[in-house]
Amino acid sequence: MITEFSSVIFYIREVMIIIYYLAIAIVAFSVGAFIGYIVRKKIAEAKITSAEEASKKLLEEAQRGAEAKKKEAILEAKEEAHKLRSELDSETRERRNELQRLERRLLQKEETLDRKSEAMERKEEGIQSLEQELDKQKKDVAEVLQQQMDELVKISNLSFNQARELLLKRVEEEIKHETAMLIKDYETQAKEEGEKKAREIISLAIQRCAADHVAESTVSVVALPNDEMKGRIIGREGRNIRTLETLTGIDLIIDDTPEAVILSGFDPIRREVARTALEKLILDGRIHPARIEEMVEKAQKEIEQKIREEGEQATFETGVNGLHPELIKLLGRLQYRTSYGQNVLKHSIEVASLAAVMAAELEVDVTLAKRAGLLHDIGKAVDHEVEGPHVTIGANLAKKYRESNEVIHAIAAHHGDEAFRSIEAVLVAAADAISAARPGARRETLEAYIKRLEKLEEIANSFEGVEKSYAIQAGREIRIIIKPEKIDDANAVTMARDLAKSIEKNLDYPGQIKVVVIRETRAVDYAK
Repeated sequence: MITEFSSVIFYIREVMIIIYYLAIAIVAFSVGAFIGYIVRKKIAEAKITSAEEASKKLLEEAQRGAEAKKKEAILEAKEEAHKLRSELDSETRERRNELQRLERRLLQKEETLDRKSEAMERKEEGIQSLEQELDKQKKDVAEVLQQQMDELVKISNLSFNQARELLLKRVEEEIKHETAMLIKDYETQAKEEGEKKAREIISLAIQRCAADHVAESTVSVVALPNDEMKGRIIGREGRNIRTLETLTGIDLIIDDTPEAVILSGFDPIRREVARTALEKLILDGRIHPARIEEMVEKAQKEIEQKIREEGEQATFETGVNGLHPELIKLLGRLQYRTSYGQNVLKHSIEVASLAAVMAAELEVDVTLAKRAGLLHDIGKAVDHEVEGPHVTIGANLAKKYRESNEVIHAIAAHHGDEAFRSIEAVLVAAADAISAARPGARRETLEAYIKRLEKLEEIANSFEGVEKSYAIQAGREIRIIIKPEKIDDANAVTMARDLAKSIEKNLDYPGQIKVVVIRETRAVDYAK
């Protein structure tokens, strides 16, 4: 018990000691803090005092600097103002001087204008006096002219109107003569240049196009192995020949020609069918109506196939692609169509080649020219079945099978039925004329040839002043001898042009016709 009590007392004493020291520490800390506060306050007051003094000094220095700056700025402003004032004064003086110079110039101009105005007034007065003088002179001249006219009327026994008509007629003749001379000069120059270039292009085209010269007729000849075959072809009571003629539409002429039968007909396709069928019958040897019908049917199929192949060959040869199959078939039909003895398919291929060469030389559309040249006579394939000229038929066929407007126009215009709207159309027409006019390309009957020559001379003789006319060069040239006392050299040129236009209007002919007007002046005298 005592031990526990002593322990408690010891513990309490220890606690009291700790509390004592703790109180001493708190008191010491409080005293130290108070002293520190006092010291810091004193130090702060000292610093504030020194800072106030420093700020006062800085403020005084700033005030002194500002005063100095103010004085400097005032001085600079005064100097600038003085400088500006002096510049303004000098500029004002210059402007005043300039205004004075302008004023002097204006005064000088006013004086000059016044002098000119006075001169103009004097001139106007002089002009008025001159006009009055001219009016007087005109009256005098008019009186003199009237007197002269009266005298001329008395001398010439012509009235004024008659004299005027005579004078106008002479002037008209002189103008007509001069116009004809000018036309002659211009035509000569244009022809020289145009013919030179045309010859180059056409000669190049002809050199590069080597077409065959083909002439065909309206009859075909089938060779026979012997004359006995003629009787078999005729058959009993002529039934074989009647059957063949009925199925083909071709006339068979069996005459005294040895070992030959002549097939006559205007349709070359039917004639070719008849020829093929007859040759097959001759080879087969069995000739009777049933066999004839069978062979004609086979021949028709072969000819149709050949027509298609000919059309395809023509497109391949010319390089024209994309044609409608019906157009290709129509091209093949042209193989059996002739014009003045000229094979139309060969002619069309030649025209396509010529047009393409000339188009290349002129740097225009070669493909268009070639296509239009190949199709230009396509209407001739069906012109015996459809009414109308082959030009119109061909244009309608091209339109039907959706050819371009340019191709349709070239077909429609290649004989001059329409005005040319493209260079390619002109080239197709030129190529057509070249192909048809080359030697050996075409031929015509003697009767048609003579009629054409007579008509040509008749047209030439219808012109006033023509003495004689001669159609030469197989009708490709007409030479006219005129009366020199009625037609002069200048009017001879006009006559040649008018005659050419009349021939174009009134005559149909292949190629072109050269018109030559000849005027001869003879001086005759006699030695006695």
